[in-house]
Amino acid sequence: MNDDDLLRYSRQIMLDQIDIAGQERLLAGHALVIGAGGLGSPVVLYLAAAGVGRLTLADADEVELSNLQRQIAHGQGDIGCNKAESAREAAQALNPACTIEVVAEHLEGAALARVVDQADVVLDCTDRFSSRYAINAACRAAGVPLVSGAAIRFSGQLAVFDPRDPEAPCYACLYPPGEGGDDEELRCAENGVVAPLVGLIGSFQALEAIKLLSGAGTPHQGLSTFDGLAGQWRHFRVPKDPGCPVCGPG
Repeated sequence: MNDDDLLRYSRQIMLDQIDIAGQERLLAGHALVIGAGGLGSPVVLYLAAAGVGRLTLADADEVELSNLQRQIAHGQGDIGCNKAESAREAAQALNPACTIEVVAEHLEGAALARVVDQADVVLDCTDRFSSRYAINAACRAAGVPLVSGAAIRFSGQLAVFDPRDPEAPCYACLYPPGEGGDDEELRCAENGVVAPLVGLIGSFQALEAIKLLSGAGTPHQGLSTFDGLAGQWRHFRVPKDPGCPVCGPG
């Protein structure tokens, strides 16, 4: 780190749990963010600002007027632009030293496996069960930690799945395939969402990614849910499912 880096990240370096060594790990880290919408916007901005050295942003959608109520990485002038490209511009404005790559397509199959394998942590900011299952399977196969967030209406949730821990569950343990619901159940376009909720959950995701990359603290375990109407958090243990089709022995 040069003098500008030491000044830029000084408030993080002051933290004993991060210090210079942790900040250097952040600068050397690579986070893959899949989805640059409501959740992905705060994730991308906070990871770039915190000094994660390399970000890969994946999203095939274009910015629409109805997105601007909650997707804070995009502005009026970005309407019609690819969301990943727009989010890169916003993050790059915050931290020009951050290397940001864009995948302006829907990741699946071999392409998904390839980018997941290159990352140190994956943040699932999508809004479809089908995407979540595919990302989870790719992370399990590559042994890469997955930070999963969701927000709809006034309710949000977060879970971290770390395949490096043999006792850790995966997303399919929490929502077995066939029982998770259909894609439309998660989509803000179909159900609505209060704007700050996605910022709250996305910020939670960014915090967990920073902890995983820097080595600070203990990664989140289990499932945390937030009721925005009541202002209450709840936490649930999520055991590993021995019969899970993704991470079970079979």
